[in-house]
Amino acid sequence: MSLLADFHNHSCLSPCGSLDLSPRVLVDFAANRGIKVLALTDHNSSLNCPAFAKLCPGKGILPIFGMEAATQEEIHVLCLFTSLEASLEFSEYAYSIILPFPNNPEIAGDQIYVDEEDNIEGQVEYYLVNPLELSVENIGDKVLEYGGIVIPAHVDRQAFSMTSQLGVVTHGPWSALECVRIPPVALSPAMKGQRLDTLGYHLITSSDAHYPEHVGRRPFELDINMEELAPNGLSGGADMDALKRALAKRPIK
Repeated sequence: MSLLADFHNHSCLSPCGSLDLSPRVLVDFAANRGIKVLALTDHNSSLNCPAFAKLCPGKGILPIFGMEAATQEEIHVLCLFTSLEASLEFSEYAYSIILPFPNNPEIAGDQIYVDEEDNIEGQVEYYLVNPLELSVENIGDKVLEYGGIVIPAHVDRQAFSMTSQLGVVTHGPWSALECVRIPPVALSPAMKGQRLDTLGYHLITSSDAHYPEHVGRRPFELDINMEELAPNGLSGGADMDALKRALAKRPIK
C-alpha cells in the first residue's frame, strides 16, 4: 500500500504566496486531492506550522513540518521535521541568521502567520526569501542536529536550484532530491534539455504550491502504510525512521 504525499507547499506566510492560501485552505485542498502526507514549507520560517498541525488530523492527513530554506548560494532546500517543536526551534535559528533586510509588503507581498481559523497572529519583519548565513555545504548537517532531513528543492529548475547556481547536483546528507519531473531534465539556460546526473539519490516530485490551485499538482507516492508511518496516529506525528525508509524506496532515475 502507498500513500500520496506532497512535501513542498507554501502559505500566506511566504511573501510570494497567495494570501488566500492559509494553512486551513492548504489542508482542505490537499484532502480533496487525496493527499495523506503533507508538508508545509514556507520560505525560511515554520510560523504557520502550529495551525497546520491542528488542522491536518481532522482531514485525515499526516503533517510534516518545515521550511524551504535559502542558502548563501541562493539554493533552495526543503528542511523537514516530524516534530513541530523541532521545526519551530530550527525556524527560530534560521531567522537569527537571515539577511536582515526588512520586507516591503507593497512590493514583495505580505508575510502573515495565522491560527487554525485564519485569524492573523502576526507579521514577519525581515524579507523571508533572503538567504541564510549558511552554505549548502553546511545546511544538511545543521538540520540533522535539529532532528530533521534535507531535500534539495526543484533541482531541475532554472532558478534557486543546485543546477542553476552551481551547474551540478552536489553530494550531501540528502534524503532525496525534489524534481519538477522524473527523469529530471535541466531547465537552466546553460544546461537546458540535458538529463541531470542525480548521483544516485532518490527522487520525489512536489507541488511547490503558492496558490490554492497549485495544491496537489505534483504529488508522489510513498511506499508505506499509515500504521507504520504514524504508529501513534495522525496527531502523534510521523515516525522519522519510517519516513526515511519510505523515501529510500523512491526511484533513483
